[in-house]
Amino acid sequence: MTEQATDAPGRIKLLIVDDEAGYVSVLAKRMARRGIDVTAALSGTEGIQTLRRWTFDVSVLDLKMEDMDGIEVLKVFKKMDPDMPVIMLTGHGSETAAREGIALGAYDYLTKPCDLEELIAKIRDAARRVPLKRG
Repeated sequence: MTEQATDAPGRIKLLIVDDEAGYVSVLAKRMARRGIDVTAALSGTEGIQTLRRWTFDVSVLDLKMEDMDGIEVLKVFKKMDPDMPVIMLTGHGSETAAREGIALGAYDYLTKPCDLEELIAKIRDAARRVPLKRG
């Protein structure tokens, strides 16, 4: 279930990779109201396939998914698009894995459930750091 949002100029293009469909749906709707174009991938494999087709400013990646570990997805993302900031989402108690993600090039991480405004602030901050000339 990949939802490709419109490609409006000046809006942040965000890829969310998380296997909790309800969470992703709510997050996408709330972010869209704040001027962020969201594309959702409901598995690590789907996230990789989506990144092959489109370019994104930022990705939000869940660490714990059924099909692939978020760290493995992060490694692939960093090979495919080294400049795309990746914000990891981790469940309580998985901070060690999130720190491993930072060591592998993730931009930052938040613990789920996270505050929406804090997540949006991190997404906007990460998007500002993206090199101007991309892909």
